Amino acid sequence: MSSVDAVASGRSIRGREAGFFADLRSIAGRALRLVPRDKEALIPALVIPVFFFAVNIGQLQNVFEKQTGIDYKAFLLPLSIITTVSGVTRASALVTDIQGGYFDRLLLTPVRRITLLLGLMVADLLLVAALCVPVLALGFIVGVRCATGAPGLLVFIVIAALWGLACTGFPYALALKTGNPAVVNSSFLLFFPFTFLTTALVPEQALTPWFRAIAKVNPVTYILAGLRSLLVVGWAWGDLAQAMLAILIVAVVSITLAFKALNGRVKRK
Repeated sequence: MSSVDAVASGRSIRGREAGFFADLRSIAGRALRLVPRDKEALIPALVIPVFFFAVNIGQLQNVFEKQTGIDYKAFLLPLSIITTVSGVTRASALVTDIQGGYFDRLLLTPVRRITLLLGLMVADLLLVAALCVPVLALGFIVGVRCATGAPGLLVFIVIAALWGLACTGFPYALALKTGNPAVVNSSFLLFFPFTFLTTALVPEQALTPWFRAIAKVNPVTYILAGLRSLLVVGWAWGDLAQAMLAILIVAVVSITLAFKALNGRVKRK
């Protein structure tokens, strides 16, 4: 029976429920399609880490390598990756949707509420994984080599992408809670100081006691150690386990805050 016949006979026409994964794919796909419109947000995420990578190598490489015997480029490359992926998020686009009313219109549809946030996070995960590639390529161009080979590079990208995903919860929580673009755009201040209160530029044994104490409770320290082990040491399972645990702890906190903020905004509607 055609739709015209159904209407003529008085029968109602109802759309078939799409399903969780269809909703997730729809939200994530839209977020990824909008990425090219935000080049002004992505270009600094690549340029700034590359700039500091070059500057720090020029300033510290000779001194560092004489003192430690470690390739400073390989030691520093994970910092550039962490700086690239931390805070890269579609939260600013979410604020635009909230202010423009698109988010409210989505709430009028049968889309699953959880996918409104999960879809954006899936897009973020794919985006930060892609951003790792050009930075890693630069590292290999200047002579960095991976002690764990191609499998280690894949694990390297996965760890970096998961860290980037763990960080996205905070800006999403701010976006959903405030709907204020200025607040969301300044959320990078949550990550930038913590990135450098670590073994970012020198090994732990070279830090002063008070700075070493801060670095030991900073999760970024363990992410850097895990990534560096893949490039310099090999399969150091202890370092990798600590890196994954640090990611898990931050992810639980940040993503919980984000979904609580989502729940609060949905309830207000």
